[in-house]
Amino acid sequence: MTPQTIAYYNQNTQSFIERTVHLDMSFSQNKFISLLSPGMRILDAGCGSGRDSKFFMEKGFAVQAMDGSEKMCQMAQEYIGQPVVCMAFEEMDWEEEFDAIWACACLLHVKKEALPKILGRFHRALKEEGIFYASFKLGDREEERLGRLFSDYHLEEIEKVFLQDGLFELIESYETQDSRPDYKDKPWVNIIVRKTKR
Repeated sequence: MTPQTIAYYNQNTQSFIERTVHLDMSFSQNKFISLLSPGMRILDAGCGSGRDSKFFMEKGFAVQAMDGSEKMCQMAQEYIGQPVVCMAFEEMDWEEEFDAIWACACLLHVKKEALPKILGRFHRALKEEGIFYASFKLGDREEERLGRLFSDYHLEEIEKVFLQDGLFELIESYETQDSRPDYKDKPWVNIIVRKTKR
């Protein structure tokens, strides 16, 4: 995540949370947890407001939330009532710590050329056959928009990136509409994969 992107979230924490904390993500959340057993440990990477962490906690999962924005971490910590790790994806050094990783609308801020290396860190953080969900905006551009870096993907492209190094096997990929009424014309691509042995 670029310094400019992190600065954006530090400077716009409250407004971002107000726009996103109550969004209905149940369609993808339920797909994700249907592959898990209660009590499993989930990493909520790029947790933002803590919305999804709270959902998973209420469903009986053990959640570790993390985000690259210090102010976002502070707000999320208050919202979910437990510590949130402030860490960049490039700093992750967990090894087989999590049964599953949820990366909703966060890896889209990683440069395309850097994503494979980041995926390697997520692979290492997952336990054997761990589940990994991620979402991106539909498109093919990599550009600065609204003060942040966005890397957009089509389904075929994101599948290729996730599967090219043999780290993961595909469970499902699909498109969804944005939950925000004023963003209905801006679809998302979603991917769920399973960690493979190396």
